[in-house]
Amino acid sequence: VQLQASGGGLVQAGGSPRLSCGASGCAPDLYTMGWFRQAPGKEREFVAAISLHRSNKYADSAKGRFTISRDIAKNILYLQMNVLTPEDSAVYYCAAGNFWGPSIATLGRWDYWGKGTLVTVSS
Repeated sequence: VQLQASGGGLVQAGGSPRLSCGASGCAPDLYTMGWFRQAPGKEREFVAAISLHRSNKYADSAKGRFTISRDIAKNILYLQMNVLTPEDSAVYYCAAGNFWGPSIATLGRWDYWGKGTLVTVSS
């Protein structure tokens, strides 16, 4: 399974970029997909996840501002981010895992990771 995130860049505070993650090498309907992020000097943290049946889970920091979605036909995962602040600056990673449940935010539960895309929010 190969994952490739894109859509990052320099964004002004309040901006609304959309990240994409293309997946290959796997059947699109076999995996839970998710987004994590890692800011400089900080640990990688959970942002959002979407199940095979399009159930969603969000980190508290993402609720109300970010929306995760997936196009199963195209095998693409999205993260629409709104009202960004400098605290959202990080490398954003997409991930895939064959599970769903309370451990969704646990890094070790995820099977596949893509290379990240950097989002820098200027104030």
